[in-house]
Amino acid sequence: MDLLTVTHTTVYRYRQPVRFGEHRLMFRPRDSHDLRLADSALTITPGAEVRWMHDVFSNSIAIASFEEPAAELRFRSRIVIEHYGLENPEFVIEPYAQTYPFSYPAEEIPDLGRSVERDYPDPDRKIDAWVRGFLNGGGQVRTQDLLVNITKAIHEQFSYTRRYSLGTQSPVETLEKGSGTCRDLAMFMMGAARALGLAARFVSGYLYDPALDNTLPGGAAQDAMGNGEYGNEIRGAGDTHAWVQVYLPGAGWVEFDPTNGLVGGANLIRVAVAREPFQAVPLQGTFFGAAEDFIDMEVEVRVTRGG
Repeated sequence: MDLLTVTHTTVYRYRQPVRFGEHRLMFRPRDSHDLRLADSALTITPGAEVRWMHDVFSNSIAIASFEEPAAELRFRSRIVIEHYGLENPEFVIEPYAQTYPFSYPAEEIPDLGRSVERDYPDPDRKIDAWVRGFLNGGGQVRTQDLLVNITKAIHEQFSYTRRYSLGTQSPVETLEKGSGTCRDLAMFMMGAARALGLAARFVSGYLYDPALDNTLPGGAAQDAMGNGEYGNEIRGAGDTHAWVQVYLPGAGWVEFDPTNGLVGGANLIRVAVAREPFQAVPLQGTFFGAAEDFIDMEVEVRVTRGG
């Protein structure tokens, strides 16, 4: 078990005071067998009235309403969690699903159906062609190996970029560009899994990189890029992060981080799970004023060991 603290600060700046519409926040994780929320605090400036709800996926949502105009809007979330994620686990998969292809049980199809549907156009079947390269010419392959190989291939074949504009590239766009944000790479892996007939869903949360603590075990210092002395770069730390869950009978929803080529949730702090990326945006809202009043947005995420 790791005790981890996540501090997430988002600041919006404007040229003059503006009024704010409702803002929707997804900062608070749900308790589960692999994650327990020990403490949380949410600070919003200017002051806001906050109400809580669960969305259609049972994610915890805060709705902030404002009365006071301001030239700066600041959100600061601090959570402390007990984290029990596993690194590179051997999945306990039902015998019939240990090799691909397999079919989900009839009783699970109604609940998994929308997570198998392919929502983005691919008229030339480019995603199908890419994923067929992992199928050994159409013969059976070990299901765990198939998904691990896809995860690692995305990490190795695609460049990671940061982008703060709204929206996510389609899987075909990411394939053609050969690069994307963690959201884009997660969406690409979802497209690949769904092309195989597997149920996949989008996860938003945080990424723990031990190299971004003050020192590494044994006192080794990190470098300016957050890499440890061994040079193992973790992509996406210092920001919100996104990855994928794939449903495997017997193992359930299993975590895959294609941005970093990681399997299992050892470094992943799950906050929101949704069918599509637009349903798991960490923070969204509106302001009333001229478009040119907006100056910039700054996001800072820090995940450290300890309370």
